[in-house]
Amino acid sequence: MSFTKADVQTDVQYKTSRSGGKGGQNVNKVSSKVELLFSINDSTLFTDEQKALLNSKLQSRFNKDGLLQIVCEEERSQYLNKEKALEKLIVILTKALHQPKKRKASKPSKASIAARLDDKRRASLKKINRRFNSSD
Repeated sequence: MSFTKADVQTDVQYKTSRSGGKGGQNVNKVSSKVELLFSINDSTLFTDEQKALLNSKLQSRFNKDGLLQIVCEEERSQYLNKEKALEKLIVILTKALHQPKKRKASKPSKASIAARLDDKRRASLKKINRRFNSSD
């Protein structure tokens, strides 16, 4: 399933706060840290089966309120941090919804079977020729 930033944006809540670490005056006065909160159960993007799949796969990422929480404070700008957090959310959701193809069992080809048996025969002959003959 593919969805765009605009689709996800309708179900997202943001909290902003001051970022920690280096940055001097910018860190002290600008709220550039962004916490993105996303409720899978309240989202209109997913079917019930998809919601159940997301809840089971992303269970370790939920906060105590049952919301998917992503924190971003990499950039100096609140806008850029919101964009990065939204991109992270989309990556997480698409990875969780991805279902790998089932493997089809295959038979070995006739040529590979013949090559394997030929190798076994050669190894057997090699060991037979190494044996000590008691008749000599």
